[in-house]
Amino acid sequence: MADMFDHNPQVWTAGRLREVLAGLPEETPIHIGVADGPGDFEGYGEYVLVDAEPVEVEPDVDGDEHGEPGPRVQFTLFADAQAGAYHLDLD
Repeated sequence: MADMFDHNPQVWTAGRLREVLAGLPEETPIHIGVADGPGDFEGYGEYVLVDAEPVEVEPDVDGDEHGEPGPRVQFTLFADAQAGAYHLDLD
């Protein structure tokens, strides 16, 4: 049986993201390194930020902060492969 471990990454807030982006020039592209597995950035995949928008996700089982069930909205950053020549994926 495979070893189990709890993976509990610290999810950034909008404020934290603003803080680290504050000093960057406006034209700086944003690259995103996606972990190969939980917490494994050794062989991460590199992507570029292409969109960002609020997305409605399934409601929390326990409800919101007031105990009310309902849709939950989270702000989502969308990434795509970097510009380049790629083989078509015909699957």
